[in-house]
Amino acid sequence: MSNEEFDNLKEELMWEGSSVVMLSPDEQKLLEASMAYAAGKSIMTDAEFDELKARLRKEGSSIVQEGPRCSLRSRKVYSDLSVDYLKMFLLNVPAAVIALTLFFFLDDLTGFEITYLLELPEPFSFIFTWFAALPLIFWLSQLLTNAIVKDFLILKGPCPNCGTENNSFFGTILTIPSSSTTNTVKCSNCGTTLIYDSTARLITLPEPTEA
Repeated sequence: MSNEEFDNLKEELMWEGSSVVMLSPDEQKLLEASMAYAAGKSIMTDAEFDELKARLRKEGSSIVQEGPRCSLRSRKVYSDLSVDYLKMFLLNVPAAVIALTLFFFLDDLTGFEITYLLELPEPFSFIFTWFAALPLIFWLSQLLTNAIVKDFLILKGPCPNCGTENNSFFGTILTIPSSSTTNTVKCSNCGTTLIYDSTARLITLPEPTEA
């Protein structure tokens, strides 16, 4: 296509909210390496390519997210993992509810002085709400959450066998830390044993045992 047609296509994709036209330097480097490899002119080694891809996968880049597939080099079936931000957010909800309850309890103890401050004329009410009340509730909810779970990460990905999405938790619950960066999970649909690797951000199937 001509330069004008390319620019028109790029502008149209940007208006539609496509992330493909707004690439980071690493994403652009990955695409250039993929195209060069397809043309028979590699610009980086396999190890460098895998390292770059793993880094982008950790950053949550959409251009490296793929479904279940098979690697000809390792002869393994695997699929990509991504962070389940919704479940990580929901994990903070109970603590946020407790923090909000404590906030209103404190308001009651002070004779509703906090409510009085919230009802001050603008901009004093705005300043107190956004720079005092909400930060206090957020700090308290984070403190309560971190008292139960620390350095937690929830990853999700499709089962390489049936495609059903499964989740796995990594982190410390109370004083019991995760044993390693890998978890073994049973698929909720087909029962296949899955190995979740939080470092590589991949789901793989265990090596078949020799009879």
